[in-house]
Amino acid sequence: MSAVNDTKFQPAVFLLNGIPGLEDVHVWIFIPFCLMYVISILGNSVILFIIKTDPSLHEPMYIFLSMLAVTDLGLSLSTLPTTLGIYWFHSREISHDACFAQVFFIHSLTLIESSVLLSMAFDRFVAICNPLRYASILSPPRIAKMGLVSLLRGVVLILPVPILLKQHRYCKDSILSQSYCLHSDVMTMACSDISVNIIYGFFITVSSRGLDLLFILLSYVMIFKSVLNIACHVKRLKVLNTCVSMFASSFSSTHHILPYL
Repeated sequence: MSAVNDTKFQPAVFLLNGIPGLEDVHVWIFIPFCLMYVISILGNSVILFIIKTDPSLHEPMYIFLSMLAVTDLGLSLSTLPTTLGIYWFHSREISHDACFAQVFFIHSLTLIESSVLLSMAFDRFVAICNPLRYASILSPPRIAKMGLVSLLRGVVLILPVPILLKQHRYCKDSILSQSYCLHSDVMTMACSDISVNIIYGFFITVSSRGLDLLFILLSYVMIFKSVLNIACHVKRLKVLNTCVSMFASSFSSTHHILPYL
């Protein structure tokens, strides 16, 4: 009897959402979405191709940039299938396992992206504040280890999330608010207690992304202090322009992924 009740209240799929009220024009709405995906995928692919084929770009800064391009590609490919399904094929259904898998890939890639941004900030810190030891500190083996740590960190910290989600029983009308699955969205569909999910999500946000953002800010504060001590005005402006652009990129990328958990 309990199995019957579980089947009754446990939907087989989640329903994804496009833009409410504009279902009739979803095909047209997909055109700008499609252009953004194409630009993102092609742009990151071109970056990877140029860095790989140009030996002069085989330096730490560009290696970290290629890592960032790979994570951006992964994020685009993780959300593209469901977004395409909704806006082009009007297919809103996604199975639980597929949704949990998408949660894992999206969140793990955003954590990896955050780690890479922190590595890029460290790269600029060493290049400007300790240039004589730059080559020895950021040697190829050490860069490889930093990339591996970023990958393992994202996978290990996010792996419990889909496992926790899978333990819950989900009610009828499990309609998500996005065109892809996010942990914060999926867990609210559960009929059971989600306290563990909330606590773990908060822990990850504070202990990883929050710390990454803090260390990025501290590194750029130290960089700016070092730059202001440069005697040559022209050189100072050149370094400042580079640092400001990289800081803005790091802050915007780290900030927009904070609410996901």
